[in-house]
Amino acid sequence: MAINEKFSEQLNHQVNAEHQAALIYTQLAYELDQLSLVGMRDWMFAQAAEEREHAQKFADHLLDRGERVLLKEIDVPELKVGSALEAFEHALSHERKVSEMIRELVRTADEVGDIDSRSVLNWFLSEQIEEEASVEEIIERIKLVGNDGAGLLRIDGELGQRDPE
Repeated sequence: MAINEKFSEQLNHQVNAEHQAALIYTQLAYELDQLSLVGMRDWMFAQAAEEREHAQKFADHLLDRGERVLLKEIDVPELKVGSALEAFEHALSHERKVSEMIRELVRTADEVGDIDSRSVLNWFLSEQIEEEASVEEIIERIKLVGNDGAGLLRIDGELGQRDPE
């Protein structure tokens, strides 16, 4: 069940990218905490936990196929946000980047004939559609309420109800 070397390297890179996403969501949570938007902060913390689970799914796939998982230094861009909208726009931008990385994994798997990875990759393709749609919806709701503090606090309260699991 060996994996093509190029594809194995890409999968390892994706493990690191998912950990980077978790750190980005954690930073966004800290930024939202500074804005006293604790529901949105908690949503971001839950998202960070989900990204760590994604990293583990990729790592498990590599390990199950007899490959080594190699963590590398993870660069986290400096993020300073002044509003909830800005925080979620950063999140959406990063999700779009991750989506393209997953699509590139699919292209490589097809190129090297790695059909054993398709079930994992198909799960991630569906997951990324859901991730982007979720963040896009939050952005549209924030835009809808604009500068209405009560509306923003209502969204904050709703997002804070997200199950951290």
